Amino acid sequence: MLSLPPTVRVFVAVEPVDMRGSFDALAGAVRRLGLDPVDGHLYLFFNRRRRLAKAIWFDGSGVVPLIAET
Repeated sequence: MLSLPPTVRVFVAVEPVDMRGSFDALAGAVRRLGLDPVDGHLYLFFNRRRRLAKAIWFDGSGVVPLIAET
């Protein structure tokens, strides 16, 4: 279980993302939206079938990559 501070906003991508890319590629996707991947918010991405999720979150000391598969 991930416990997030109340100041963290969660952004969920509405379009599927190619999960073959690295977490750096996901950070690039965040930047293309005009956001900063190290601003302390959580960014959640899904693949086309919604069976794989990847998230990135900067906790203040580094970027925390998260992966979940159903």
